[in-house]
Amino acid sequence: TFDSAFNGSSESAGGVGGSLARFAIKGNYLYAVDHTDLITFDIETDNTDQLSQSSVGWAIETIFPYNDNLFIGSERAMYIYHLQNPANPQQLSVYWHATACDPIVVEGDYAFVTLRQSERCPQGVNRLEVVNVSDLTSPYQVNFYEMHNPHGLGIDDGNLFVSEGEFGLKIMDASNPLDIKLLRHIKDIKSYHVIPFNNVLMETGDEGIIQYDYSDINDLKKLSTIPVFGDDDAI
Repeated sequence: TFDSAFNGSSESAGGVGGSLARFAIKGNYLYAVDHTDLITFDIETDNTDQLSQSSVGWAIETIFPYNDNLFIGSERAMYIYHLQNPANPQQLSVYWHATACDPIVVEGDYAFVTLRQSERCPQGVNRLEVVNVSDLTSPYQVNFYEMHNPHGLGIDDGNLFVSEGEFGLKIMDASNPLDIKLLRHIKDIKSYHVIPFNNVLMETGDEGIIQYDYSDINDLKKLSTIPVFGDDDAI
């Protein structure tokens, strides 16, 4: 899948994790989340042995690796786990938020969380929250920004991309996480997920997977479109 192809370590020698991924690879370990649990596998062996399984919470949705930590999103919270013992991750803290779907990405001392109202979370909110995670044991919100209906998001060197579903794609300057600026709002596409990496943005929407060159953040250039069709001719 789109997530699995690009998900991985956030170290410079590795790949980059997608904000909607349900599993992450770090070194010789694979971490996966289901509705309630975090499961660790050893992928160095031929048998892919399961090493541990621990209860995280309920309505777990996403997992994002950053440095030696895992950031796990649920409908009610962001959970932070450290990988000091990579075979058995341990919880450091929990950041609670309003009930909503919540993809997560992290860069530096800040986590960026999109909260979305949906059929599963009809009482949810639509906004981007910025959380200070400089102290992983005490994350706290420093700002939030109202959104239309945010889905996946990605960040690279202060360039923040937020998929707004039927409302398009937002390109934002998050070099100062306390004062994020909207640079451009592309409204003529449907955007559900983004992964920025090495100046190439991979975005999924109704057309399939679209690649953009963002080496000049003020002049996004479309590189290619990879059509993806399901049974209803849409992804």
